[in-house]
Amino acid sequence: MNHCYVNIAGQRKGRKLTEAAKNWKLLAGYEANQAKRKQGWIYPDKDEKIVLLLWAFWPDRRPRDMNNCHKLLPDALENVLFENDKNVLVRDMDFSFDAKRPRLEIVVARKDEVDVNETQY
Repeated sequence: MNHCYVNIAGQRKGRKLTEAAKNWKLLAGYEANQAKRKQGWIYPDKDEKIVLLLWAFWPDRRPRDMNNCHKLLPDALENVLFENDKNVLVRDMDFSFDAKRPRLEIVVARKDEVDVNETQY
């Protein structure tokens, strides 16, 4: 997340996505669309809450913040798995180290389908 945005100088101050972040969003959306078709995901109602259960496998042992995944990932899945990420609740499940295959693993569920006492999904 720390490297996903660049500051915009001039009259219109703000931030914009880097090319790498734009490409990552496209790839994440494509992967989600493929998984949606394969698993038969039914697009939720407009105001239905969605839960993203998130496992991160970092490429090295440098310290990282799980909450950095909470912005770009839901944005990438918007209009693919749900209409608007304002209804998305991100839950960090765990993180680990996998130098050979760094990745994010995600389970997407409707809020009323998630058992908050369940630890394995």
